[in-house]
Amino acid sequence: MTFDYDLFVIGGGSGGVRAARVAASEAGAKVGLAEEYRMGGTCVIRGCVPKKLMVFASEYSEMFADARAYGWDLQDGAFDWPTFSARMRAELDRLEGIYRNLLTNAGVTFYDARAVLKDAHTVELSTGEVFTAKHILVATGGHPTLPEVPNADLGITSNEIFLMEKLPQSVLIVGGGYIACEFAGILNGLGVEVMQYYRGAQILRGFDDEARGLVAEGMREKGVDLHVGTNIMQMEKRDGRIWVKSTTGRECTVDHVMFATGRTPNTAALGLEEAGVELGRWNEIVVDEYSQTSVPSIYAIGDVTNRLALTPVAIREGMAFVETVFNGNPTAVDHKLVPSAIFTQPEMATVGLSEEEARESERVEIYCSSFKPMQRAFAGRSDRALMKLVVSQKTRKVLGCHIVADQAGEMIQLVGIAIKMGATKEDFDRTVAVHPTISEELVTMHTPVRTT
Repeated sequence: MTFDYDLFVIGGGSGGVRAARVAASEAGAKVGLAEEYRMGGTCVIRGCVPKKLMVFASEYSEMFADARAYGWDLQDGAFDWPTFSARMRAELDRLEGIYRNLLTNAGVTFYDARAVLKDAHTVELSTGEVFTAKHILVATGGHPTLPEVPNADLGITSNEIFLMEKLPQSVLIVGGGYIACEFAGILNGLGVEVMQYYRGAQILRGFDDEARGLVAEGMREKGVDLHVGTNIMQMEKRDGRIWVKSTTGRECTVDHVMFATGRTPNTAALGLEEAGVELGRWNEIVVDEYSQTSVPSIYAIGDVTNRLALTPVAIREGMAFVETVFNGNPTAVDHKLVPSAIFTQPEMATVGLSEEEARESERVEIYCSSFKPMQRAFAGRSDRALMKLVVSQKTRKVLGCHIVADQAGEMIQLVGIAIKMGATKEDFDRTVAVHPTISEELVTMHTPVRTT
C-alpha cells in the first residue's frame, strides 16, 4: 500500500516536534504534523518557559532589600505587569517561530489544524483534508482539569494565568502539587496576596518528606497563607469577586480562584478508541516500553501516555521512537533516576528515591545538612537550605539526592549524572569540595544523621 506520509504526528509540542524533525532530517522519512493551537505545546506556550520567566520576575522583589544589606543605595521598585507580560508574550512568539523554522528546515509539512484518527493508518484534519500514513505518532500532551466543586467554572487554571491583562490583588490557589506551589510563590513575589488550600496533610505529595516540609515552611515565611487539610466547599461570584467557604469553615473573598488540582491526557475526541487504541484508567494512551500502542502502526509519547510528565522525557521518548521505527534499533526510554526541579520559592530539586521510598525496600543511611546560606544570612534573611543524600547500607550507592536551595535545579542536573552512573557515598566523599558554595555540603557530610 502507498501512503501519503511515512509518519504523521498529531501534536506540535516538544516531543512531537523533535520526533518529526529527526525522522525527516536524519532518517529521511516523509513527515506530516498537525497542531491545533500553537507550535511548542504546553512547555513553550503555557508551561515551563513562561512559568520560569515569571519565576525570574517574582524573585526580584527580595533583591532590593538584599542589595541594601550589601551596601547598595536602592529603593524598592514597583512591578509593572503589562510591561512584563508584553515582553513575555513576544518571547513566546519568538520561540514558536523557531519551532516552525525547525520543522520547515527539516522538511516536515505541518498543518495548523486539529487531527483525528479515522483508522490505523488515516488521519482527518479539521480543514477536511485526509491523509494516510505508515506510522502515526500521537503527542497531544495534557491539560489542567477543574475539580468537582460547585461553580468550579468560576475559577481559572494555569493556562489562563499567563493571559491575565492585569495582576489580581488577591488569589486563592487550590492544590498542593508543584504547579500550585510554584504559582503561589510567583504571585506572592509579584505582590499578590496569596492564599493556598491543599486537602492533604502536606504539600508536594510524593517528594521527600523532609524536603517538602522545608519548602512549606519557606513559603509561609515569604508570605504565602498556606492551609493544609483544607479544601473548597462552596464558591460564588459576589460583586465581581469570588466568595469561598472552605471545609474548615473559613470564609474569604478573592479576585481569582486558581485550580491546580491535576492534569488529564488530551485523548478526548481523537478517534483513538474507534481506531482500536487502548486507553487506561486516567484516559491515558497505554503503550509498551517502545511507545507502541495496542495498534501496531500507532505510537504515543509524552504527557498523553501519563508516564512521566516532563518535557525532556517527552523529547527522549520522541528520539527513541525514531530510533526504533525508522532506524531499526529498538530503543526503550529509561524512566528511572530522572532529575527534576520544582521552581517553588524556596526552590527544590530531586533525583532518585526519597527517604520514605528507600527504606521500604532496604536499610539506608541518611546524610543531611540544613543551614543558612551565606548570601542570605548576610542579608539578614531566615532562609534555610537543605542537602540530603539517601545511601544504601548494603551497596553504598547513593539512591537519592534532595536539595532545597537557590539554584537547586542547576545543582541536581550534575548530581543526577553521578547517581545515574551508580556513584557510592565514598565517591562523593573522595570529591574535593568547592568552597565557599552551597553545594559543597554534598561532599562534606561524612556522618549519617540516622539509619533506617
